[in-house]
Amino acid sequence: MQISTKFTIAVHLLTAARYFENETKITSQFLASSIGSNPVIIRNIMLQLQEAGIIDVKRGPGGITLRRPLSEITYLDVYKAVETGSREDLFRFHENPNPKCPVGRQIHQALDSSLETIQADFEKDLASHTVQEVYDRIRQAEEMD
Repeated sequence: MQISTKFTIAVHLLTAARYFENETKITSQFLASSIGSNPVIIRNIMLQLQEAGIIDVKRGPGGITLRRPLSEITYLDVYKAVETGSREDLFRFHENPNPKCPVGRQIHQALDSSLETIQADFEKDLASHTVQEVYDRIRQAEEMD
């Protein structure tokens, strides 16, 4: 399984929004410069985060603001906001196993419970981390430099 770069871009975006909130307007142009990405990509991710209730976006040069503290924004929140397949099961089944084959006939049933457990564990692990952890590690690293 591979999660797209949208997840890490979103975490970067949220962390930068908090880090620079008192210094500058947090615009897609500003974030694109920090992230090293196209402002259109950043605006699309901002829209997804807004729709998920994580940020507010003011049009034009208004910038973004966080709707809640980073300590209340979990990795799972971010994942569900930006990963397009996050509302689906992690594992997708091939559609036409051969019902005449003993493996094909039983494969779905044989895998279902363990795959459900894996997905639940993945989501539980994501929910146990917050964007605040990232912010804190960046602040600590800055203090050491």
